[in-house]
Amino acid sequence: MVKFLKPNKGRFAGRKAVIVRSFDDGTRDRPYGHCLVAGIAKYPKKVIRKDSAKKTAKKSRVKAFIKLVNYNHIMPTRYTLDVDLKDVVSPDVLQSRDKKVTAAKETKKKLEERFKTGKNRWFFSKLRF
Repeated sequence: MVKFLKPNKGRFAGRKAVIVRSFDDGTRDRPYGHCLVAGIAKYPKKVIRKDSAKKTAKKSRVKAFIKLVNYNHIMPTRYTLDVDLKDVVSPDVLQSRDKKVTAAKETKKKLEERFKTGKNRWFFSKLRF
């Protein structure tokens, strides 16, 4: 089978996400193909020029999530995101709540930095069906 779910691609259930690591053969507790995903749970709002710096900073906030997702629930896209999340997000992060929260905060920082550069604009806009 061709490996089409590659790192830095894809989306999850109406939310845009990035594949951090894929498990094609599954693991002992999840015996099916799945992947570790990090994405946006809450998108940034639209920023206009007349907004103050404080309001712009508030509107530019992003909320991130980290999750293990079955391949059947992922739709791969051609878009890529040039953010390296492998050092922040790993499968052992999901073992405890504290690790997951700190990893989500680090992911949030990296995604917000990427949003503020203005690149990958598609990734930070809401999905419309």
